[in-house]
Amino acid sequence: MSWHPQYRSSKFRHVYGKAAGKEKCYDCVPITLNVHDNHFCAVNPNFIAVVTECAGGGAFLVIPIKQTGKLDPHYPKVCGHKGNVLDIKWNPFNDFVIASCSEDSTVKIWDIPNQLLKRNITSPKKELLGHARRVGLIEWHPTADNILFSSGYDYKIMIWNLDVKEAVISNPVKILDAHPDVVLSMSFNTDGSLLATACRDRKIRLIDPRAGTVLQETNYKSHKVNKVLFLGNMKKLFSTGTSRWNNRQIALWDQNDLSVPLLEEDLDGSSGLLFPIYDSDTHMLYVVGKGDGNIRYYEISPEKPYLNYLMEYRSHLPQKGIGTMPKRGLDVSVCEIFRFYKLVPTKSLIEPISMIVPRRSESYQEDIYPLTAAAQPALTARQWLKGVNKGPLLVSLRPGSDAVNSLPQFLEPEPLVKTTGLSQQQVWEGRMPLEGEQKPREIEDSRKRLKVEEKLPKAEQVCLSNGFDIFECPPPKTENELLQMFYRQQEEIRRLREVVNQRDVHIKQLELELRNLCTD
Repeated sequence: MSWHPQYRSSKFRHVYGKAAGKEKCYDCVPITLNVHDNHFCAVNPNFIAVVTECAGGGAFLVIPIKQTGKLDPHYPKVCGHKGNVLDIKWNPFNDFVIASCSEDSTVKIWDIPNQLLKRNITSPKKELLGHARRVGLIEWHPTADNILFSSGYDYKIMIWNLDVKEAVISNPVKILDAHPDVVLSMSFNTDGSLLATACRDRKIRLIDPRAGTVLQETNYKSHKVNKVLFLGNMKKLFSTGTSRWNNRQIALWDQNDLSVPLLEEDLDGSSGLLFPIYDSDTHMLYVVGKGDGNIRYYEISPEKPYLNYLMEYRSHLPQKGIGTMPKRGLDVSVCEIFRFYKLVPTKSLIEPISMIVPRRSESYQEDIYPLTAAAQPALTARQWLKGVNKGPLLVSLRPGSDAVNSLPQFLEPEPLVKTTGLSQQQVWEGRMPLEGEQKPREIEDSRKRLKVEEKLPKAEQVCLSNGFDIFECPPPKTENELLQMFYRQQEEIRRLREVVNQRDVHIKQLELELRNLCTD
């Protein structure tokens, strides 16, 4: 067992997991029954995608992130695969593009519309044909745009450049043929210059993906690896697997020496797989057990004992898969540092779990939110293929700072008060003949104000369906919800009338001031 010191100063010692209430869960979701060892869920700030059961092929659901509650049983699916879908991943630089791989030996790239789905999506944006057998894993490059890695049961890893015009791509830019068996896991370092893999032969390999050479390889017999993970810039690898006695086991490795692990620890005797998830901003490591309801979390330090146990989130609901929200989708006002989306197939439920740092202050906590990876690529596909390495672009999570949305940007709706700026603008335009009699400074001020007001309506690009924003307010499903929405709209109309009346009074006051100025 790892050594736990009696006292250790840390900002994350008291992090706790908080499950969302039933009204914020996704209910009646037909989660896949496939036994493949994958997450089966992908999340970004706009959508949650989950692999589902489908007759006659493979499919997955794409649900707006704020459309919680019961899912319509006839909700449209993304269903263009001929075999079961085994993995799905959102493009880290575009919240409206998702990749999927399947037992039909293909990888498909899909464009998701930014309005509510009304019919099934069956035509992909791009189709990647190269694997001879089913494709079990896909990973987007962390810093280069439009570079995708896929791994199949033909023991090959293929690198695809999607920055081409062809809709069907048959030739990958590189094929990594360094594994004697199926690849179980892939992980990139921070700038994407190195790839770590876990193979069914129970070995970890460190690969230069552009050269196709194996730089390091483990020959350690007492740790049978299933999943491997790069720990950011810590120059370390973390793996989960089983020991000789079939106990679930975790291990920590030096990136430059894979002969013997730095640390090895048995957890329990359960048979479910362990999914490792690392947060490079807080240096926290989460270990999620498949088939149980536990999430263990640790803090990584550069010196011994390297792995510091913090706590364990426990639940009686077993999880089949897990999705994680990118940092730019977290609620910083409640000190949320991570969010999981837990798949519970026994109840057809997706349950969000927030990891929260307890703080009394309601202000932005800069010490627990360092600069994080932005939603813009640092390199083009051609630059990366030519050998250029570059770390991710960084952005602050402070509210009001530079935009952290991925392209194409989906703007949040502005307060409705600003929509009355149009009527005010028209009123000012109707009184333009008086402008010649104003003082020069007042003329400049009014012109600046007009320019600002002209820009406001253009920025308010809200995705509407039948008159409401589908991301902020999903369509009502019951008569009670419809009545509540009606009353809310009536209250909003009353409030807007008051605002318009106040503006009218203000306009009359300004007219009086202008007349006084003219008489003077």
